[in-house]
Amino acid sequence: MELRPRHRQPFSGFTEAEIEKMENELKQSGEHDFDQHFCKKLAGAFSHSKGRAGKPIVKWTEVQTWLQNRQKSCLSKYNSAEANRKLPDVTEQCSLEEEKQRFHMPEGKKIPDLSDLQFEARSSVDGAWYDVDTFTSHRFLESGEPEVLVRYVGFGPEEDEWINVRKSVRERSVALENKECIKVRVGDSALCFQEGKDNARYVEARILEIQKKFHDIRGCRCLFVIQYDHDNTQEIVNLRRLCFRPSILRRLSQI
Repeated sequence: MELRPRHRQPFSGFTEAEIEKMENELKQSGEHDFDQHFCKKLAGAFSHSKGRAGKPIVKWTEVQTWLQNRQKSCLSKYNSAEANRKLPDVTEQCSLEEEKQRFHMPEGKKIPDLSDLQFEARSSVDGAWYDVDTFTSHRFLESGEPEVLVRYVGFGPEEDEWINVRKSVRERSVALENKECIKVRVGDSALCFQEGKDNARYVEARILEIQKKFHDIRGCRCLFVIQYDHDNTQEIVNLRRLCFRPSILRRLSQI
């Protein structure tokens, strides 16, 4: 299976003056939630400043993500010593146990080498799934929920995000080969490459209908009617725009 590339317009990064301004806002904010109105105001000020001349405008979501990640990072450092004394290592114990359950390993069988697995994570910025490059850190919240600091493939540290392990990290979805289209079923979930005016991303969708077509020299010509989970809109796409989770691929391999 060939991995489908993920496309996301890279952000050029904040200037030193912008970072200094956000650091000051953090110091003065206390428990500020950095809502949309606040972040839009700050992003607008950055975009119209002299220091951003010739650079891309700043989106309010980029400001919010930076502030939230820095705030969480500061809280994590403050609580890290106590958390590490009380709780196990998410990357070694929690994740290994979850993967063992996910693969339903028979008694006496060895757990798969997780170092060979590749993962994807759902961004809190746009709800899309992106390939994980590395997990740079981990922590536990007061609720006991494990989080990892994710660096996405093709992006720098300014795009790192704290992601909930159980809800938003999973084994990477992959594309099907042309001949495997016959194995896809109505009702299957998939990641669909959605391309809009301002962004292109992989988002959750469900297969509603399959229109079988004869294949030609270009490969699979079948069409799939999908419905996006985030807004329930529908679209007709080809196989090249779809990726499937390994759990579905394992089912397909048995057909």
